[in-house]
Amino acid sequence: MKVKLVDFDGMFDSRLSEYMTENAGKYTEKQWEAKIPKLYAKFGDTYLKCVENTPRGYYRAMSDAELVESLARHVKEGVPVSDFLCREIEERKCPDELAALLQEGDERILTLAVNLAGADKKAFGAYFAILTGEFDREIKDAAVDQLKADADSAKERALEYYAQGVQKELMLEILSRCAVRDERVFEILLKEFRLAEEELPMRASYLAAYGDERALPVLLEAIESDAINFLEFQELKYAIEALGGEYTRERDFSEDAYYKEIAEQSRLPVPTEQKQKSDA
Repeated sequence: MKVKLVDFDGMFDSRLSEYMTENAGKYTEKQWEAKIPKLYAKFGDTYLKCVENTPRGYYRAMSDAELVESLARHVKEGVPVSDFLCREIEERKCPDELAALLQEGDERILTLAVNLAGADKKAFGAYFAILTGEFDREIKDAAVDQLKADADSAKERALEYYAQGVQKELMLEILSRCAVRDERVFEILLKEFRLAEEELPMRASYLAAYGDERALPVLLEAIESDAINFLEFQELKYAIEALGGEYTRERDFSEDAYYKEIAEQSRLPVPTEQKQKSDA
């Protein structure tokens, strides 16, 4: 028997509308912004006759499988997914059920499943399938973030895909977050930095994230080049400082296109009053 889908958010919105009408003029916009989350939390513990339970209690009574099935059906059937459902899944983890849900082709479900499954190792196989599949970059980025959170556990598979030339940049990003030192990882990050062209800023950030100070001489040599642009210089300088180094030589980027663009964007408009005084 399928679990009944309930639009708790719709119920809350209806009650909130009534409450705001009854209390019109009592609160400022900022006060309402602070009050609404508290009202929502209180609603979660409010007994509702239609479900003979509170919203939180309704989901608490479900099994792990029912919770995750409900999540998928909410998305597929266009019923808003309440925070109460998501929080119950997060508290229980539901690793097996969420890992199974990650096999879904519906990207709306995948996005929710990735965020809820988090850095659970049981989901890693599905995350790598997402990275190597035909999915939106947003979902791939979410999967990468979860793999980076436990990069050491994802390392061997990332090394395997890197060696095959599959999603190389994403694999480098994951490998750069490994906490346990591994010569294979360091050599790959260093090699890819040396080979970098337009990817130079990103590859420098990988070395900074990995945190091995042995990369300093290579970074210091790169930053001395007259061929680098302002953005590359900034990222190289950050990487050097992140590894405990220092670069103090003054460089002139006044004719650099990136520098000019950033300088133009950072200029503050002259206030009308000040402009009028200067024109007078």
